[in-house]
Amino acid sequence: MNTELLYLTLVTTFTGLLWVPYILDRVAVRGLIDAVGYPENPKPQSPWAHRLMKAHANAVENLVVFATLVLVAHVLGITNATIAGACILYFWARVVHAVAYTFAVPWVRTLAFAAGFFSQVVLAWQIFVR
Repeated sequence: MNTELLYLTLVTTFTGLLWVPYILDRVAVRGLIDAVGYPENPKPQSPWAHRLMKAHANAVENLVVFATLVLVAHVLGITNATIAGACILYFWARVVHAVAYTFAVPWVRTLAFAAGFFSQVVLAWQIFVR
């Protein structure tokens, strides 16, 4: 497996696991019955869990773009250090983004998001200038 596919797998796995902490918070705050049911007036989740839910949604939205770019580059046989570096940067940017969003660190969150976006731009550029 090349670096790009490895990091696509890591990003996808990370994104797929982001829901676990906020669901555990839901059980802790509401109790198991209300967490798995449909209570009429549910207790609100902890602020950090609410922010993690938003970070998770953002990660899913951006995974669509990142995965598509990585797979297009792979199908076209485009692989180089720039693409590998962009994939590595994207993974770590998404980890930092999720942590910063969860713990309400605004500048770090924004910079991490920008780094992830920059990674996507680099991937697209590498495909188009092929």
